[in-house]
Amino acid sequence: MTISTTSTIAADAADAMPPLYGLKVLDFTRVLAGPFCTAMLADAGAEVIKVEPFEGDDYRQMGLQVDGHSANFAFVNRGKRSVRLNLKQAGARDVIARLAGWADVVIENFKPGVADRLGIGYGALSALNPGLVYCSISGFGQSGPWAEQPAYDTVIQALSGLMDVTGDPAGAPTLVGESVADVAAGMFASWGVMAALWQRERTGRGRYLDVAMYDCLLSMMPTLVSRVMAGAPATRQGNRHANSAPFGAFHAADGLFVLAVANNRLFAKLAEVLGQPALASAPEFATNQDRKRQEAALARLIEDWASALPVQEAVRRLTEAGVPAAPVLSVAATVASDNAQARGLVVRQRPASGPAMCHVEQPVRFDAMPRGQTSAAPALGADTLAVLEALGFDAGAVNAMQQQGVI
Repeated sequence: MTISTTSTIAADAADAMPPLYGLKVLDFTRVLAGPFCTAMLADAGAEVIKVEPFEGDDYRQMGLQVDGHSANFAFVNRGKRSVRLNLKQAGARDVIARLAGWADVVIENFKPGVADRLGIGYGALSALNPGLVYCSISGFGQSGPWAEQPAYDTVIQALSGLMDVTGDPAGAPTLVGESVADVAAGMFASWGVMAALWQRERTGRGRYLDVAMYDCLLSMMPTLVSRVMAGAPATRQGNRHANSAPFGAFHAADGLFVLAVANNRLFAKLAEVLGQPALASAPEFATNQDRKRQEAALARLIEDWASALPVQEAVRRLTEAGVPAAPVLSVAATVASDNAQARGLVVRQRPASGPAMCHVEQPVRFDAMPRGQTSAAPALGADTLAVLEALGFDAGAVNAMQQQGVI
């Protein structure tokens, strides 16, 4: 049984077909981590059916509202179809059974145990379809002493150690300015799904995947964790680097710029730009470790040089000399930058109803596959009737479900 979808990309040439064309994903996720995962799959051509409660995904009411529509929801629910279904009604079981039989992949991000109580857990659905790849995303995983704790991104950042190492060394721990634990879990979940699908090609059997936001964030801290495990402390560095100098943010006449000098060759180039080539042969700056010990002195030299220069001029001189450098841009500035525009990173769409919204597609570019084709996020329940018809429910059955409060 095939359910057509606008999230796939029409193309005559086989090599322009999206890589996940034909993959069917049943999406029980909400808010950010799970929807980020399924949006990535939709970007690559998967058909994603998002099952929502009567009130809809909580994310529809969260974040910046534009004419009554959530910009956050639109960003991470692109390319999906929405089915409004009351999972607590007995009449929903037949719908779920047919969707489970249709799907290749199921993804949910309820608190551990909730999916089982709703009758959509791995045990129930894999019994109907042994080939299912079933992925559960949660804060701390399905087992362990923290498994039952409620988790938001802030909680994960705090417990992972990431918050402790972020911020000014003289100040308090600081949150990263994005929901990195949610996003990390979504990315690793999509990776895990692909690995399990490849294994299914050889075995014919599905798999159960347990993805924890906490685990994912910790795995994205290689320099910090390896440092601690080697016996050294992981501490806040502010706008400096733990191992290299000069490396980080510096003041120019009208703002901040960054530079990155991680070896002797780059330090020699920096010394030339500063007009002090002798620095490269000075014994106190001979090695990266020496320069790290002299970090404060180097910062003064750099900021003395940059104090009379606008940021753009300081960056121009550094980059022309081959020293990695850049201005510190706002999010608005980077979205509007020539590079973001040339790469087509931000996609603006107007859905069938509601204001124009934007999203950034998954970043991997597949040769010959056009970008910017993923459909806009759906209205709540917009595809319920079409999906039920495709699943084989006749008008009488659909009417009965409406009367019973199932759909």
